[in-house]
Amino acid sequence: MLIWGYRQKVLHLAMATFLCGTCGNPTAHALRRAVTKFTLFFIPLFPIHSKYFTQCTFCGATNRLTKDQAQQVLATAQPAQDQAAHQPAPQQPQPHPQYQHPHQP
Repeated sequence: MLIWGYRQKVLHLAMATFLCGTCGNPTAHALRRAVTKFTLFFIPLFPIHSKYFTQCTFCGATNRLTKDQAQQVLATAQPAQDQAAHQPAPQQPQPHPQYQHPHQP
């Protein structure tokens, strides 16, 4: 008797900030890849399907991407992650530059 099937695993690739098409907010979006693998006796053997998508962290909406689009998002998100890794962490949260408190100079 053979026991076969498939299993899907979602991998988190990067975070990128852009305008959400659903809620209209400029928020972070998680770039993810869902890989479906053929299994034999519950052991994943080889991928049979793969898809890329982004998920808005504000409203939860997902948008399907092609592989080329996902690579472009990954390329734009990677320099920001590398740059953040070389900077020391701020001690206090920084305000958004567009919104200044009225009592600040």
